[in-house]
Amino acid sequence: MDSPGICRVPVTRIGPDEGPGTAALAVEAPLEVRVNGAPFAVIMRTPGDDRALVAGFLLAEDVVRRADELVRVEPCADAADEVREHVVQATVQGEAQARLFDRLASRRQVLMTSGCGLCGRRTLASLQARVAAVHGTWTMTPAQISAMPVRLREAQQVFAATGGLHAAGLFDREGHLLDSAEDVGRHNAVDKIVGRRLLAGQLPLDGCALMVSGRASFELVQKALLAGIPLLAAVSAPSSLAVDVAEAVGMTLCGFVRGDACTIYTHPARVTPRG
Repeated sequence: MDSPGICRVPVTRIGPDEGPGTAALAVEAPLEVRVNGAPFAVIMRTPGDDRALVAGFLLAEDVVRRADELVRVEPCADAADEVREHVVQATVQGEAQARLFDRLASRRQVLMTSGCGLCGRRTLASLQARVAAVHGTWTMTPAQISAMPVRLREAQQVFAATGGLHAAGLFDREGHLLDSAEDVGRHNAVDKIVGRRLLAGQLPLDGCALMVSGRASFELVQKALLAGIPLLAAVSAPSSLAVDVAEAVGMTLCGFVRGDACTIYTHPARVTPRG
């Protein structure tokens, strides 16, 4: 049975299996996020684990900083029946209420696509993370880093069926996969992982490394920073701003992690020499 993240559509194939048939696709659907009754964002995502996604998203948006500030995330009772599964209500308390007011005042109400990490903010200055630096003096070997994409790929069940999803994986310092998430957007996959840890009261993740499919953008560096993750690795290249921010906050940033090779852009001391 397919998961909520998979749908099937009719297709016509050309080639060895020529003729009509069906194909599995990764689902992309909007999720409307309301916080304390106010519309906050619409996120294009792959359905599944929406509670963790919203928790991680609100951490990245600096609305919540601790698990006890997020009272609940649940389907919105006021939404129409036909869209209720795609509308969630988050309730925050304490200092998060004041931060929510500030974010609502400064945001543009826009659709956040599956490839968008920061569409709702007005200026680059407003994106500056509240965390000055990451911590963690532990190291990983090149072999441990190069094995992370393989281990993450093995955990991608929806990708195996559709070929259409990004993924993020949280690893310990020995290179063991602790958690993984899939989504049509890399940002969402990271938010799901970080959101689970936030809800469990396990932040900061200063003993962990983060692996993402695709490239390493500034937004992913900022999400890792807010979660306290000191090593971020990606299958493809980082952007120039991602490198600048990683350097400034003490984060090890690795790109082109493929096979037994990778490129270390910042703080290489966390990657031990081959031996």
